[in-house]
Order: sequence, then C-alpha cells, then structure tokens
Amino acid sequence: MSRAGSQQRTLLEILGRVRPHWRRDAGLPARIDALLGGDRRLGSRDRRLYRELVYTAVRYLPWIEPLLESAPAEAVRRIAWLSADSPESAPFRAEIASGLPDCPAGADQKASILGADVDALSPAWLRAECPGAFLPPLREALLSRAPLWLRLQTGDAASVLGEFDRLGWRWRRSALRPDAVELPPGTDVARTEAYASGRVEIQDIGSQLILASVGVVPGGRWLDACAGSGGKTLQLAALLGPAGRVAARDIRSAALEELQLRAARAGVAGRIQVGPGADPRGGYDGVLLDAPCSGSGTWRRAPHLKWVTSAGDVRRASELQRRLLDESAPRVRPGGLLVYATCSLCASENEAVAAAFLGGNPAYAAQAPGRTLLPQSHNGDGFFCAPFRRSPA
Repeated sequence: MSRAGSQQRTLLEILGRVRPHWRRDAGLPARIDALLGGDRRLGSRDRRLYRELVYTAVRYLPWIEPLLESAPAEAVRRIAWLSADSPESAPFRAEIASGLPDCPAGADQKASILGADVDALSPAWLRAECPGAFLPPLREALLSRAPLWLRLQTGDAASVLGEFDRLGWRWRRSALRPDAVELPPGTDVARTEAYASGRVEIQDIGSQLILASVGVVPGGRWLDACAGSGGKTLQLAALLGPAGRVAARDIRSAALEELQLRAARAGVAGRIQVGPGADPRGGYDGVLLDAPCSGSGTWRRAPHLKWVTSAGDVRRASELQRRLLDESAPRVRPGGLLVYATCSLCASENEAVAAAFLGGNPAYAAQAPGRTLLPQSHNGDGFFCAPFRRSPA
C-alpha cells in the first residue's frame, strides 16, 4: 500500500471516531486535539495533515458525510481536493485527488464540479439571520481558513518582526490597525521570544477593531463584564494607559486564570482587577459587554459550530444578551459609554438586541449605528459592535 493509501485508511479511522460528535459537541476542537495528540503513530507533521483533513471534512460536511458509508474512497478524495495545499498535504492531495481539476476558489465552481448543493454548506436557519452568508463574498470567507492575528504590545515592532523574519514566517501588517500583524494559520507563535516577553498577544483583528472604533479615553475606569481569557481586556488596558484601570469579570474561573497569566506576561497585571468584586451603580467610565453568543462570526476557525448551533440556540442567546445589557447599564456613570459586542453575524443577536436595549433604556442613546464587521472586510472573524452613550444626567 502506498503512503497516501495508508494515510487514507488512517483518515477514515479518525473520521469514524469524530463522526458521532461533529453535529452535537461544541467542544469538538478539544476532542480532535486529544485524539490526534494521543495517537502514538502520529508525529507532528502527521498531526498537522490530519487536523487539516478533519477540519476540511467538517467545513464541507454535507458534501462529505453521506459518502462515508456508501463511498468512503470518494469521501476522502473530496476531502483531499478541498483541503488547503500545504507541505504536509501536497503529496496526499496529488495522489488521492488525481483525476479532478484544480480546485477553484469559489464554492459555486466547487459545487458544480462535484455535483453538490452549495447552499447546504450553511445551516438553513442562517438564511433568516444573515442572508449574505449564502452569497459571495461572505460565503467564501466563511469557508476559508482564518489567519492568525497578533496585536503588538510594544513600540519596537522591528524586533518582533525581525524575529519572525529569522524564523522564515510570512507576516503582514494590517492597513486598518498598525499594531495588528497577520501570520499564516497554525503558526506556533507561542514558541517565540516576542510572545514569551509579552510584546505580542494573540487577538483577532476583528476583536481589535471593536475597541479601536469606540473612542476609549486614556485614564478611565472600565468594566469588562464578560472578559473570558482577556484578549479585549488586555487591549483595553493598553488603550487606557498606565493611569487606567480595568475590572474583569467572567463566570468561567479557568478563563480568568488564563487572563491573569496573559496580563502578567504583558506587564499590565497591576492595571487589571480580575475576579469577583464590587461593581457599583455608576462606578465606571465605560463597560464592555462582549456577550456570549452563537459564535457564527468565528465559523472560519470553528466550522463545527455551523452544525451544533440551532435557531433555538440563537434565540436563547439573544434573551441572555438583553438581560446582560440591562444588568450592565446601571454600572456606567452619567455620560459614560456602554459597548455591546458579539462575535455573531445573526441579526437576532445584533441589531435586534441593540434596538431592544435602546427601546427599554431611555437614559441611553446610540453613539454610533451598530456595525457588523464582516470577515471579508478585514480577513478575520466576524463581529458586531454597538456603542451606547449614557445621558449626562
């Protein structure tokens, strides 16, 4: 059996173990990592290959899943053809996908060659929430792999980029944010000295654009009400400067522990109060509510979420978001700023929640219209941002 043939057999074995979970497990990436990391047959190169192939199968699941029982060899051929061309995958693609034309960029052309339904690549419920997801260019962006984005946390960008050059990495600085740097997907930036010393932080450019767009005034006191592991918290601390302070809250203790480590590495731990604390009425110049959501804006990185998320999940998320906004509003001082954000493309979680909040909170007005940052506009994740200003009295 050829090497590619052996890899095909291994891939089908891995897919068989992942298949029972890919339409129901929101934690599928951790399951895939554990599966590949625990297989002693696989070296680091093998793991990169199978990770790409498994994620390709999940990204194009309706075109792959029906064939796994009836025509497994054809399923693997499609996966190979649709996968990204990389040093690890190139030999596998060349042998397994032989006979197919070069894989075109557009989903319509791919569907035509395979005789597949292009609309099946997004869940049907999404059409009512985000009809643009069924058309290029948004559809193409959601089907592509997202790059790795970093935020520079140093004025000495040359030292960071020089290290990347020495490692042979292709990098690009964003025209939208001068401190945003793009690297290829899967780049192991955590092994760099720049990362260890806190001069760079992993943060998607869409996430960076939210706070950069709302006019954070240095020296203020802010609450990050759903801080998670703290990408925006660290950016907020940087924007507020040495005199500013951030209170970071989250119900997930593990995420806050990660935030504390990141803050220490970035040298801003003294500006961030992490964990439970008093959040008095009118006690903050600004509150950031990066609310729990469907995550539909992150489907480039987490394609499994397309298949585990339902219209009911979106509805329940929007109810939670409205409640969290109402709870956050009193904590903003008169004249202060409340920033509502999601990593969702769903109107029910975005424009509808913002409108409902304004309708029920006459002390607030929109500082700017709510804005959806589409993945194709900045080559990152999709986000929504709506800033509200509390009246001075």
